[in-house]
Amino acid sequence: MLKQTPLHAWHVAHGAKMVPYAGFEMPVQYPAGILAEHRAVRADAGIFDVSHMGEFEVTGPDRNAFVQRITSNDVGALETGEVQYSAILTPEGTFVDDCTVYRYEDKLMLVVNAANIEKDWAHVVAHKGGANVRLKNISDEVGLVALQGPAAEARLQPLTPLRLADLGYYRHTSGPVAGAGAFVSRTGYTGEDGFEIYCRAKDTEAIWTALAAAGCQPIGLGARDTLRLEMAYALYGNDIDDTVTPLEAGLGWIVKLDKGATFIGMGALRSQKAKGVSRKLVGFRMEGRAIPRHGYPVWHGGRQVDVVRSGAMSPMLGHSIGTTYLPADAALIGTRFEVEVRGERHPAEVVKRPFWAGGSARKGK
Repeated sequence: MLKQTPLHAWHVAHGAKMVPYAGFEMPVQYPAGILAEHRAVRADAGIFDVSHMGEFEVTGPDRNAFVQRITSNDVGALETGEVQYSAILTPEGTFVDDCTVYRYEDKLMLVVNAANIEKDWAHVVAHKGGANVRLKNISDEVGLVALQGPAAEARLQPLTPLRLADLGYYRHTSGPVAGAGAFVSRTGYTGEDGFEIYCRAKDTEAIWTALAAAGCQPIGLGARDTLRLEMAYALYGNDIDDTVTPLEAGLGWIVKLDKGATFIGMGALRSQKAKGVSRKLVGFRMEGRAIPRHGYPVWHGGRQVDVVRSGAMSPMLGHSIGTTYLPADAALIGTRFEVEVRGERHPAEVVKRPFWAGGSARKGK
């Protein structure tokens, strides 16, 4: 049985094409189509139903030390009101999941991928040990709307008394949105300026409809994927998984080996860093019109070295782009290799990431 988000009825009523995704029935696109939705986010503002994401609360005296132990980034560097991108790792240093960590005055919250909620929860609970913490999986109680695009602040500001101009990148605050209690963060998965609006599940539709009435276009999973790929943001299950370490994925910056606390996977990553990685995640562009899809074979030096991890035609660039892992000595800008598309090999070249650099994200704020 597929789960439904609080906005399921709204999506169906407005003509969304619904598909199974991460155990939920989710909108992949609306009548306007993926290309129009993608461009709406790049030019104006779009709203995404991401209520399928998971949220875990951690309270108690040992909350900071506990989350420091189960995540790779440095929770000690977080101040109240800040957000941090991080990872939950296996003892081998590979990904259980990537996550974001929110710090509040009296608690921490981990936001995890929808497909991994049960696995992540089991992992977190299994490593509680003697820590004086209370763990609560609040995923089913929380609604979550993402608002992304250069006009995001202008669209949201009339709906809240919060001073959005004062909310910095990777920061969060609390206050009403469209008359409902909420807390708002400023991060994103598209490269554009934007916000995440967390609320009680029953208030999700009121916030969503207010944003739609304010001119924000509903965006499905299809455009969400092409938007994040243009920025080369990692997707669990494609670019990262339990066979990949952050060092191989180019995410070494979320691994703090010197944070003064031992975390799960630290020993394995120390060893890998000392030896050097044998492969690296790269971004590439295709020559010609062939479109790389997830799982297509990747060839270099006369042998298959990996598969396409993520791939699509870029709406903003007008050519096909993708990601894959290449041997470390070949993971250089300009390296040429081949992607097998329906039994035929097509040339590709390693290029700089992100693929598209015109986003409005306020990273300096």
